Amino acid sequence: MKSLKYLIPYCLFLCSNSYAFKGDPNILVAEMIAEIAIIQKNHNFELAAVQDQISNIDKALLSEVLLENKVNLLVQKDQLKTAIEQLKFNNSSEISKIRYIKGLQIIKILYEKVLGLDHHFASVRTFSEISKMANPNQYPEFEKIKDLVKAKREKKQGVDLTSVLGTNTLVSVINTFSNMMVSGLSKEEKEAELAKIECILDFTLRMQNDLNTIYFETAYLQASNNAIKSDIEALFKDYTKSINYLVSLSECRNNDDWDKVSNLLNTYLIAMDKAQGVQKNKMLINLEFPIDRLIQFITQYNNFINEGEKFYQKFSIILNSYENEKQCESKLPMEYKKLKADINIAIEKFNVAYRPVEINGTKMKEILYGINEFQ
Repeated sequence: MKSLKYLIPYCLFLCSNSYAFKGDPNILVAEMIAEIAIIQKNHNFELAAVQDQISNIDKALLSEVLLENKVNLLVQKDQLKTAIEQLKFNNSSEISKIRYIKGLQIIKILYEKVLGLDHHFASVRTFSEISKMANPNQYPEFEKIKDLVKAKREKKQGVDLTSVLGTNTLVSVINTFSNMMVSGLSKEEKEAELAKIECILDFTLRMQNDLNTIYFETAYLQASNNAIKSDIEALFKDYTKSINYLVSLSECRNNDDWDKVSNLLNTYLIAMDKAQGVQKNKMLINLEFPIDRLIQFITQYNNFINEGEKFYQKFSIILNSYENEKQCESKLPMEYKKLKADINIAIEKFNVAYRPVEINGTKMKEILYGINEFQ
């Protein structure tokens, strides 16, 4: 029962407002590894003490001649072996408790990050404004010239586009130029009007495919994030089922129900400490089983963050590839400049706010098995 005085603060920490919960799951991973190391060190100390006793008994058996004394020594040795098995089980149990509690805290942090990404993708300007940037028909200057050409064109030679073709960028541009050629505008007027829209046409025609790439790939990232959100909600359901918490992760968060999770976890840990035999083993397995799924999810999350960062680096390269940016700077849409700034901010967030959880190599072993290869 002595272990519970250490575990209860961990459970209460689940409800705290410390930096670790608001920011970096790697802090929790580091804390977990440090706590496991302490438990393992204490275990090794206790184990060594019992093994020394067994070693002393073995030496005594070699010199003991009285049968009764030998029997007593063998009984003591057998009891010490049983004590070793109990020590090993207790050590495994303590490590499992730490891993479970820290895992639950990591789920809480990562869920906030996934929700933050969801909000980010939903608010990124690509969805609402990129089609406008890529389409000259959305620019007032181009619309004015279309109206002017329509008014000045030769009625017999000009062509009116259908409502469908009128929204097509390339068709609309070609039609406007064709009508301008047969319009009543003088050469000087035509050149003057073209000068007003040359940057708009150059930007939209050069960047249309690239901007559409950003649009669709951002949509892909948002869909991937939605899948991750569903996965972490399913993970939380499996994770807390063993402690009899049956509320969804979104409800838990929205209702700030972490106190109840903490209380149920404390109740479960107390019951597990009191349990015996098969029941104790079963309760311990219920704590250990979700850890593997958490590791799988962390791997999935890490891959997504790494992928997202690469996508945004690609977006940055695309947006900086417009070769006439300096020449046309005053004519470029504000949305373009804002999008460039948003992309740079997003890259920073992927590196800092959403960065992967560091669980490779030695850390992975310590999380999965509670062991340190240098011990």
